[in-house]
Amino acid sequence: MSVAVLLLLGLGLQVAEGRRDRCFFNRTQEFCVCYNLSEETMGSIIQCLPATVVEFWGGDLEKYAAFPIRDPDSSVIDTLGSLIIQKVVIGNVLVPEALLARVLRFFSYTHVRELAFESCIFQGTGDWSDMDGRSLPILSLSFHNVTSAPPTGCEQAFSSLSSWLGTLQELAVTSSHLNSLPCALGRKLRALRSLDLAHNSLWDGSLAPTFCQGAFPQLQQLSLQDNSLSSYQGVCEAVELLPGLWYLDLSHNELTAHPSSSCQWPPSLRHFNLSSTGLDEVPTPLPPHLEVLDMSHNHLHAVDISLISLKKLFLNENLLQAVPSVRNYPVLDTLHLDNNSISELPGDEVKLLGRLQDVAVADNPFSCSCSGAGGLQALAAAGHLGQGWPGGYRCHSPAQYRGWQVARVPVSLPRCHLAAVVAPLCVALALLAVAGAACLARGRSCRRA
Repeated sequence: MSVAVLLLLGLGLQVAEGRRDRCFFNRTQEFCVCYNLSEETMGSIIQCLPATVVEFWGGDLEKYAAFPIRDPDSSVIDTLGSLIIQKVVIGNVLVPEALLARVLRFFSYTHVRELAFESCIFQGTGDWSDMDGRSLPILSLSFHNVTSAPPTGCEQAFSSLSSWLGTLQELAVTSSHLNSLPCALGRKLRALRSLDLAHNSLWDGSLAPTFCQGAFPQLQQLSLQDNSLSSYQGVCEAVELLPGLWYLDLSHNELTAHPSSSCQWPPSLRHFNLSSTGLDEVPTPLPPHLEVLDMSHNHLHAVDISLISLKKLFLNENLLQAVPSVRNYPVLDTLHLDNNSISELPGDEVKLLGRLQDVAVADNPFSCSCSGAGGLQALAAAGHLGQGWPGGYRCHSPAQYRGWQVARVPVSLPRCHLAAVVAPLCVALALLAVAGAACLARGRSCRRA
């Protein structure tokens, strides 16, 4: 429930009639969006009550910062409990934290599960003591492109909100210039499963305090995409205290790795995204039980690793000149090698690639020799080449086929297997010659007789 709805239902404001509605309800999608709300236009909120998703964009909340808010009476509590709203989005407003602290307790009477703030400015500080011991139904909380005071120094707020923070399952703080999270907050988020900190200013030195001993004990998914991280080993050391970590996204950080590192990744890690990290070689160590590894959009010249649990490997947009040996990945089912420098698929690798479900090798400089074109055509015929075939597969050499689609290159028996045609022909001619000589010999014998 947004501040505007709470003000309408809980404060008993007198709304002027005859005003132009600013809320628009899509009955089919059970979605309602409101623009530029104020005391004069709150009447249109009524039509949002049957919605499951409500968005509020713009408006003036500052005038209510000092407004007295009484606890709801039984009729208001019944009204709040009857609403089916599951998600509330608040965007493009200045949010006085004093007001937010006073009205947040109203959420305990609703069924709202998701609360999102988009492009908001949080101003001042609030007294959160009214939330002591109070639980909220909100399980997912997100902040995108928000401006606020640093979260450090908010220990009292964390303490007052501990009953709710202890049940929160998803938290996202993205594109908000965040450079750290307090250890105390991580220790309160005991049930958190997903943490998204993408597009911020986190750096190597801020990770260890954020992921301190006892913080985020149930965390499974962590996104650190597009921050200011540089040390591969530093990240490894920071997250090794997360025993249940399953998914880690480090993409769009300029990482360097030192092969002498002895850091051990959490053994639970299964999905690792290292795309667009500036790597020119595969970093070590890698998590030993990976099932999905994304190292696309880097500068890799070779990949020589062995991961027996790996199922999906993404190496597109690199500088590879050869296909990594599929023998190193016994349960692999997906391999993407688009936009590399691969000219041909060796025959023995073609056979191994044939057991995969999804192979992508588009936009490579293919040599359309008999084996080069034939191997790709065989994979395509068996249904193993995914998106990109046939348009994305073109010949780079030899000259007579340059620019051709690989699918159009002839790989007929006479052209590609001349020996297989010539050898039987030679044998046949030899047999004919022998038979002719025998006949000729018999003819001479007959004439002598």
